[in-house]
Amino acid sequence: MLAPHDIAPLDIPLIDENGATLTLRDSLGTWLVVYFYPKDNTPGCTLEAEGFRDLQNEFDNLNARILGVSKDTCTSHQKFIEKKKLPFTLIADENHALMEAFGTWGKRSFMGKTYMGTSRSTFLIDPEGTIVHIWETVKPLGHPEEVLSVLRKLQGI
Repeated sequence: MLAPHDIAPLDIPLIDENGATLTLRDSLGTWLVVYFYPKDNTPGCTLEAEGFRDLQNEFDNLNARILGVSKDTCTSHQKFIEKKKLPFTLIADENHALMEAFGTWGKRSFMGKTYMGTSRSTFLIDPEGTIVHIWETVKPLGHPEEVLSVLRKLQGI
């Protein structure tokens, strides 16, 4: 997994929920909250997404862009955004390129079964592209508030 002070992988081609191509480099000049989650429309992932949604205006006021990343398809992301009225971009990382670059893709286990999957993690990236804070093994409830709190402290607010 990447660490604080590392430069984020800025040039990996990404696909948003509408099928448009972008990179993290496109967002330089703003703070980036890149959160990785396992699957659209599941209880924990929904709770986390709704938390970020409900704080969107506060993140906007701090010049921070939220990007959610999972292996779900663009179609799945579109439905999730529409159903939950999410105001931020969701990245369809079907080939796991961004997850592998950040170190959030790997062996997981649940109820005695081992599988390849996404570690629920969040990275806060400064406007120059440097990772300044990482949350590993995130608990969805209250997590967006934690991210907002750290962002405020980093900005001296």
